[in-house]
Amino acid sequence: MKIKLISNFLQLFTRRLRVNALLWEGSELISAPKFKVFGLGNKTYEHYNEVAIYIDHRLEQLGATRVYELGLGDDDANIEDDFITWKDKFWPVVCEFFGIEGISEDVSIRQYKLTEHVDLPADRIYQGEIARLHSFKNQRAPFDVKNPYLAPLKVNRELHGPKSERSCMHIEFDIDGSKMRYETGDHLAVYPVNCSLLVNKIGEKCNVDLDTIITLTNTDEESTKKHPFPCPCSYRTALTHYLDITGHPRTHILKELAEYCCDAADKEKLKLMASTTAEGKALYNQWIIQENRNIVHILEDIPSLKPALDHLCELLPRLQCRYYSISSSPKLHPTTVHITAVVVEYKTPTGRINKGVTTSWLREKHPSEPPSLVPIFVRKSQFRLPLRTSTPIIMVGPGTGLAPFRGFIQERDLARKEGKEVGETILYFGCRKSAEDFLYKEELEEYVKSGTLTLHTAFSREQEHKIYVTHLLEKNDDELWNVIGEKNGHIYVCGDARNMARDVHNILLKVVMQKGKMTEMEAQDYIKKMDTQKRYSSDVWS
Repeated sequence: MKIKLISNFLQLFTRRLRVNALLWEGSELISAPKFKVFGLGNKTYEHYNEVAIYIDHRLEQLGATRVYELGLGDDDANIEDDFITWKDKFWPVVCEFFGIEGISEDVSIRQYKLTEHVDLPADRIYQGEIARLHSFKNQRAPFDVKNPYLAPLKVNRELHGPKSERSCMHIEFDIDGSKMRYETGDHLAVYPVNCSLLVNKIGEKCNVDLDTIITLTNTDEESTKKHPFPCPCSYRTALTHYLDITGHPRTHILKELAEYCCDAADKEKLKLMASTTAEGKALYNQWIIQENRNIVHILEDIPSLKPALDHLCELLPRLQCRYYSISSSPKLHPTTVHITAVVVEYKTPTGRINKGVTTSWLREKHPSEPPSLVPIFVRKSQFRLPLRTSTPIIMVGPGTGLAPFRGFIQERDLARKEGKEVGETILYFGCRKSAEDFLYKEELEEYVKSGTLTLHTAFSREQEHKIYVTHLLEKNDDELWNVIGEKNGHIYVCGDARNMARDVHNILLKVVMQKGKMTEMEAQDYIKKMDTQKRYSSDVWS
């Protein structure tokens, strides 16, 4: 779907460029257009910044004048740093090209105006916030990013064994009567809530009463975005429900915060980290990224920093929903939707314990009366089973990469029980130790016994040398080629994009070359054709 949308966009964009090119050629009054392009991408994915590269090239083909070189942002590293570095070189060139005088970059212009409501009771505001989410009884489909469904949590059970030091949750949400529909392979979006301890810490460090009711209003009267989040509301509500307080603050935030430091050394430190100098980049990478500091940690570690909380609320990005691969089939579970989520919790180099926003919040939720409600909606995916159940499939999903394949297996097992011809269903699953984090062990073993599933397992820490699913896949090259080469089957990959998915791709290339007796170029074309035919599908993250 994503490739198709990009293709349609490029066709429309190209048509418009052709029309513009004719106008340029037919008019003596309009000079050839000038252009500069900066792309947003991620190097862990195959088509890195392909749209930006295409547009840059196409504009040149149509006779436009490139004012400045193409910039490529990599979200796998620091996309903001990529942009700022590009922008700092870009502006002087643009100003010189058009003969205009540059504006100082040190001017800080507030986008929103603060209004405090001293006469508005907090309970009334709270009721207004609930109304915006809709009451549970009055919810109406369709449910999406602006209208999530408040789903009762039906099941929350631990999947890891008692000896495991980590935690993985199997969670089921009740969608009976909601008209919410999903398909096997789709994603479930969950809206989280920030930890109250972190929220309270921000109020404490900024010396502000968090229950103060505020409205932030856009100073640009023509803007369609009047407020950064629903207003009026309390600082507490904004920091709890709407703002991201656990991510790494971007450099532009540090630049703004520097002005609130009463200590000169602290101010210079923040300004240095916000700069594009080699020293500044290195300090930002070490102090913010490597040592995993969020805004709370920065306020704690820089005591002289006392920002205006309304300005901080303006600067912080919005708290985004988190997406999880759905781990159930609607054919087997039409009234519930399942997810499989590892609880994120780790110690940082500064000795702090960082916790995942969503998983830590969900961990405390259990079936109750009245029910615990979680805002969710379904995001459609192209990660789909073959239309014919007789088509053989291979699934590679270590850890929680197993999630969508649980739904796949449920669906294939149901088809087998209905008497349909079902092709080979092969799963490569890996974890650390079989007694600790073998997810859905009993379920998978039952599918093996019934003849629905062929299971290959890799337990990386049960022997001296680590064994991963990619080692097993490479070892079973005959089985792999039999499915994708001789039987025209499908292969699916779910999990880590940076290492595992890349290794699987390289193994595929090697097997196609050896077993299919192809050159490297022919093998690459073969795999690309599989991708185009939806026979090679990935649901990966970095």
